[in-house]
Amino acid sequence: MKVEFYKHNLGNEEINEAKKVLQSLFLTTGKYVDDFEEAFAKYLNTSYCVGLTSCTASLHLSLLAAGVGRGDEVITTPMSFVATSNAICMANAKPVFVDVEKETGNMDTNLIENAITPKTKAILPVHLYGQMVDMKKILAIAKKYNLSVIEDAAHALESEREGIKPGQKSFGACFSFYATKSITSAEGGAFTTNNFNVAKLTRKLRSHGITSELAQRIRTGVKTYNVDVLGWKYNMDNVQGALLLHQVKKIENYWKKRNQIALTYRKEFSKLGINMPLEYKNSKHGRHIFPIWVSPKKRGKIIELLNKNGIGAVVNYPSIHLFSFYRSEFGYKEGMFPNAEEIAKREISLPLYSKLKEKEISYIIATVSKVIRI
Repeated sequence: MKVEFYKHNLGNEEINEAKKVLQSLFLTTGKYVDDFEEAFAKYLNTSYCVGLTSCTASLHLSLLAAGVGRGDEVITTPMSFVATSNAICMANAKPVFVDVEKETGNMDTNLIENAITPKTKAILPVHLYGQMVDMKKILAIAKKYNLSVIEDAAHALESEREGIKPGQKSFGACFSFYATKSITSAEGGAFTTNNFNVAKLTRKLRSHGITSELAQRIRTGVKTYNVDVLGWKYNMDNVQGALLLHQVKKIENYWKKRNQIALTYRKEFSKLGINMPLEYKNSKHGRHIFPIWVSPKKRGKIIELLNKNGIGAVVNYPSIHLFSFYRSEFGYKEGMFPNAEEIAKREISLPLYSKLKEKEISYIIATVSKVIRI
């Protein structure tokens, strides 16, 4: 049996909406982006959403909007996709890593205060696999030291912890609509915030710093514009907006299916003694990635056997501080963040998406139970 690592949920509704855009005159940022932004902000119970080309763009612009720049430091985690720390570098700042909880892989909030220096400007937590970091604690630390908090919520669209959703209490949150995310436009991202001025600035930064985007100029009849800040080309287009618009109303249904699959996995794998991340109480897991933790010595062979049996299995993630760029640029070395390094050696991600069929789920469980014994 062949079981892909991921399958998207784009169907006729999304495709037909995108066709309307492709058959229209206006392909770039316009009404479909506006409509998506409104629907997405409403889902997350935040005031503003800015549609962008990627989560990386969202991270970059939100850091700039927070005033992060040359010489500043941003505290973050080494256990994430490299885009998180790359965005900090793109803002001309230094990523300062703190180790993660060995039970979850999430940033260890107990280590944050010791990492704060006079150069610290922001904290950038990552809600790994779909579990939110302790935002109440991070927000309290940020208030004490007058720091901005920007959330990397690429895994956490559906997540909640102690009544808080991504972006509700922080400077803002960054989301991804990459091909493997729960809703997708192939690429794409968004930034959400409750601050009008931050949203206005981010919207300007996504379009070269232009004070009035094309669609707005057409609506208002304004023929010219000004550029009063350096910006980038990060604006979401109408095709992406059209693909995403109808998916917003399906987020919870997709999540319910993934959650049930994850619970089935956890029940069956726990019987086999397979290690999995601890799940927090009083929280809603976004269920973006389903990780198991195996012996580092056996991981390569286990992945090889899973792939040989037709099951898509990958690694999420190598620890960022050990990439050669981060070693040479910032002097990070092996042994500095032992928990992140250990998880990076042990993690395997299994298929987790709403299109998985019962027979595929059973096949994955049976195959994992067989190959785990090597």
